Amino acid sequence: MTRPPLPPFDLATATQKARLAEDAWNSRDPARVSQAYTPDCRWRNRAEFVQGRAAIEALLTRKWRRERDYRLIKEIWGFRENRIAVRFAYEWRDADDGWFRSYGNENWEFAEDGLMRRRIASINDAPIAEQDRLFHWPLGRRPDDHPSLSEFDL
Repeated sequence: MTRPPLPPFDLATATQKARLAEDAWNSRDPARVSQAYTPDCRWRNRAEFVQGRAAIEALLTRKWRRERDYRLIKEIWGFRENRIAVRFAYEWRDADDGWFRSYGNENWEFAEDGLMRRRIASINDAPIAEQDRLFHWPLGRRPDDHPSLSEFDL
């Protein structure tokens, strides 16, 4: 099984890979998202370290139970050979109806088949007022005409 686009990446394929990841994460489907990773993929997500698809799926299941109304934008930051760096922001609501915008960076390393074998994510959460939300599309894939992170200056 391969997961195009495949490394080595150029700007177009790195950008495509980031958008495909964004689309999958906006589905909030842990099983779907976990299929983008090698069976033994290593993750650092905030201060949590996991390895393997089952652990990734469990982490994402917990995440999206807590982070309701999740909407994410990813943007390519850099790339080289089989590595991509992205920056991202997402908005979500907690169980008490408090809104947050989470900001972060991810470093990705891919196997030759296009599956991600390492993901290192650093994330910070900032509480926001509901009226300060910027991501208002219906749950699911971000519309193509929706502003990017750079357009928001985030």
